[in-house]
Amino acid sequence: MISTQAWADARRLWDYHQMGHTLKPCSVAIGLGSHDLGVADTAVDLYERGMAPLLVFTGATSPTTRERMPRGEAVHYRERALERGVPDSAVLVEPNARNTGQNIEFSKKVLEEAGVHPESVLLISKPYEERRAYATARKLWPEVEFVSASTPMTLDEYVDSIQDARLVIDMLVGALQRLLIYPEQGFMISLPVPDDVREAYDRLCAEGFTSRLMALK
Repeated sequence: MISTQAWADARRLWDYHQMGHTLKPCSVAIGLGSHDLGVADTAVDLYERGMAPLLVFTGATSPTTRERMPRGEAVHYRERALERGVPDSAVLVEPNARNTGQNIEFSKKVLEEAGVHPESVLLISKPYEERRAYATARKLWPEVEFVSASTPMTLDEYVDSIQDARLVIDMLVGALQRLLIYPEQGFMISLPVPDDVREAYDRLCAEGFTSRLMALK
């Protein structure tokens, strides 16, 4: 049973994790691999709207995607894009990244090898990963303008798609922890965390939504 307060705190984290950027056309779009094929669908939607002429899908496999996406996250994303009518010439694949930092670094290398030097990137992630992806990208590729995007949906809609409310809240908490500790470790830029977001995070930790937290040394 999830308390009313926990749901309210989860909604606060959900809202914070999204950057609220106004979409605009960019040089390329990069779709970050995960278990969620919605990232690929959103990338295709934005391509069809003329928001980017080239898509890059990045990601290997992980314990959560190995069975569902045995050929790798980026490869499955590419297959979804081609099924939806995106021409092969408009899709690049980066199949080796295993974390967000590698998603950015390896995608940059793939683009360089293709002779593409973007001034702006539409960065597409899961809804609750927008801020973390943005902070990582700004650290590793500071000369590029990043516009964050994800599938437009509410927390309730996302929970319905995952069918595991506790897991979703655990993921919201885990993503917030990384925003708090990764800047000091040099993995991302520091972004302000409002007091009410931090307090919501603390309450959720105290209630046991901790399966996605990293152990601190």
